[in-house]
Amino acid sequence: MATFLANTFKRLALSERGTSTGAALRLIAASNLHTGNALAKNWNGHNTGPQRWLQYNKVIYPPQQPEDQPRPAYVCHQKTNIKYSPKKMWYVASFVRGMSVDEAVKQLSFIDKQGASYVKEAILEAVDMAVKRHNVEYRTNLWVAESFCGKGRVFKGMRRHGRGRTGEVEYKHCHYFVRLEEGTPPDHYYQPGPKTGEQQLAEWEESMRKRKVTGSL
Repeated sequence: MATFLANTFKRLALSERGTSTGAALRLIAASNLHTGNALAKNWNGHNTGPQRWLQYNKVIYPPQQPEDQPRPAYVCHQKTNIKYSPKKMWYVASFVRGMSVDEAVKQLSFIDKQGASYVKEAILEAVDMAVKRHNVEYRTNLWVAESFCGKGRVFKGMRRHGRGRTGEVEYKHCHYFVRLEEGTPPDHYYQPGPKTGEQQLAEWEESMRKRKVTGSL
């Protein structure tokens, strides 16, 4: 079907050279959209992805007082339009949260997932940016404070099935965002899990033993 459309539009372009040549060529390009890869790089090339995340690097804070606790430095970085499903990227992004930079890079080197290589590359780029642009003294004194992904472009195409039928296929992309913060990572980044019944009973018994009865000796 796609070959028939392409040949038809080519004959149309050859027969009507002149004012309609540009329109015919655009129709030929539109007929190839079902492949999902032919125009993926050139289609809507001005949209480079989200830019708000990078604006946090330009925030200027007021000077601190001598008695105030020093504000840790941070750097935000992103990788846009990654040819990877956002649902699969979520597992890798959640895995490295709360880790130090060295530990995250070491763990990502042994993960047998395509998204791990993208996350590792983004973290290393953020480390270089922190040292060269944001005056971070020690590149190993950084930890992953935030790591998440978002949905990117989705190109739809056709897939041939038996008996002349066709199906729809989606070529998904995702955006990955990371924020590195200076200092040591916390001992427990995620909140603890819910307490069991035995733990709740022990806490209740302890609180009952410590209570004070008013008017007693």
